[in-house]
Amino acid sequence: MSSSALSVLQNVFGYPSFRKGQQEVIEAVLNGQDSLAIMPTGSGKSLCYQIPAIALPGYAIVISPLIALMQDQVAQLDSLGIASAFINSTLDYQQQNDILTQLQYNQIKILYVAPEKLLQPHFLSQLEQFPPNLIAIDEAHCVSQWGHDFRPDYAQLGQLRNSFSRTPFIALTATADIATRKDIIDLLKLNQAFEFIGSFDRPNIRYIQQEKFKPLQQVEQYIKRNTGQCGIIYCTSRKRVEEVADYLTRHNFKAMAYHAGLDVSLRSHAQTEWLKDNIQIMVATVAFGMGINKPDVRFVIHYDIPRSIESFYQETGRAGRDGLPSEALMLYEFSDADRIRWMINQNEHYQRAEVEHHKFNSMTALAESETCRRLVLLNYFGENKDTNCGNCDICLNPPTRYIGTTDAQKVLSCVYRTGQSSGFNYVIEVLRGAKTQRVRDLQHNELSVYGIGKDKSQEYWLSILRQLVHRGLLVIDITNNGHLKLTELARPVLRNQVELELAEPQINVTAEIGKDSKKSSPHNVNYDKRLFERLRKTRKTIADEYDVPPYIIFNDASLVDMCNKAPENKQQMMKVSGVGKRKFDKYGDRFLAEIKAYLNRFD
Repeated sequence: MSSSALSVLQNVFGYPSFRKGQQEVIEAVLNGQDSLAIMPTGSGKSLCYQIPAIALPGYAIVISPLIALMQDQVAQLDSLGIASAFINSTLDYQQQNDILTQLQYNQIKILYVAPEKLLQPHFLSQLEQFPPNLIAIDEAHCVSQWGHDFRPDYAQLGQLRNSFSRTPFIALTATADIATRKDIIDLLKLNQAFEFIGSFDRPNIRYIQQEKFKPLQQVEQYIKRNTGQCGIIYCTSRKRVEEVADYLTRHNFKAMAYHAGLDVSLRSHAQTEWLKDNIQIMVATVAFGMGINKPDVRFVIHYDIPRSIESFYQETGRAGRDGLPSEALMLYEFSDADRIRWMINQNEHYQRAEVEHHKFNSMTALAESETCRRLVLLNYFGENKDTNCGNCDICLNPPTRYIGTTDAQKVLSCVYRTGQSSGFNYVIEVLRGAKTQRVRDLQHNELSVYGIGKDKSQEYWLSILRQLVHRGLLVIDITNNGHLKLTELARPVLRNQVELELAEPQINVTAEIGKDSKKSSPHNVNYDKRLFERLRKTRKTIADEYDVPPYIIFNDASLVDMCNKAPENKQQMMKVSGVGKRKFDKYGDRFLAEIKAYLNRFD
């Protein structure tokens, strides 16, 4: 291993040793070899190109799909004293020329560029005069039509080989199945590439799922249990984003909306406020998040089911990038799945629609699984494991099974006697004996099934109905207003010829972070919470002075390490994870003073 690379890791970035996979990938790059790195979010992918870029003479080009990602990475490198820049549509012609001049005179080590900009003939011809020492393609899954986020500009990046035949390429992403990995290598023309496929497991993330009953109230209850924690809520439509954001702000939560329909300035403002910890929650469509490097996101909520396991993995992976315990909560109901299937069918590209259907079927299998969710997730990516994780809702709170034949008969009879001409809500109204105008008009209050389920809540019967759909005893007729219909499988249950086992409805049940320390994250989370809050306030004050997000100063993991080690001087502070020479010189004394004041508060 190059001693210069290890020196950069320790002195610039402040980490004592490499994480799994980093050393192998960096060695390959330093040896001039093309590389493909599949590493989970939070595993330090960016160091795999940043360290070689710093250690090698010249500069590196990093291809990034989003302006926000470029700005975030450049801000972090600047805080470390690394000369970096980006070129994208936010810069005018003169600004771009100034950056190219700095490159020519070795004044920039890392340049971030959008793919569409890099492929422009005039821009390429300028760079050919002083070629980079490395080209890194971040979010490389965007290359492949089999990936979940295909981008045509990315698919053309293989053309760069014609201009930089001797420059090593490194492609990086957190999610890529076998077909996508092959596409990346072929389309980018990676030569005898070194491949590192890391584990897809994020053990610090607890995967939780709830049936969607009253989603706004469910989200509100969850956030109250996570007071002061930073989070993201993903919705599948702009309308839902605004609905959730409005509800939260009306209930005194610091939340903002983000989706592609908003003005650029509004999106930029929302993102800045969230990054700087001025708001707690970002409510967004998938337009938000790729490449966002905020490490202290403690929870991600999926208000609606995502369209693929890759999307789910990437979006939940934005929680806990610092390695501290975090949660991913998904609210799920069948009608959301039907809506997404309808949206996929609108795609005029038949082959692409087929791929999306295949991926979505895998996602619904994860959502409807009654086995460890992490195992389903890992096996999807080809990481075969058969040991339960102990850190998902299925493991922590396994569904209780019971003989549900009687409940099923009540529901099926109600569907049949009301004419198989209504949806979930109306069937439950009749079951529970609701005195609504529609029930009276249809004279369903005179049926024998009217009120036979009044001893159970609406949420209880909704869970039973969904299970009967999942088991194939009922179907939702999407061609007829979503009315419920009986299938042949319902007949033996109604005739009491078979015994039916169901899962006991789990209503508003969510495992909390740290509920059981033995089942919680393997990371050390025992630290002085009061000192941590004081250090957070110090960090926020400094961040506001420098006009940067707080995590640019130090991330939460560094603050936790400070709490555990309680450094008293520079030598001890330099042993804290994430504290390099540059950062200590800029901020170290203020944190040492805060720690000292806290420890001496009773003297």
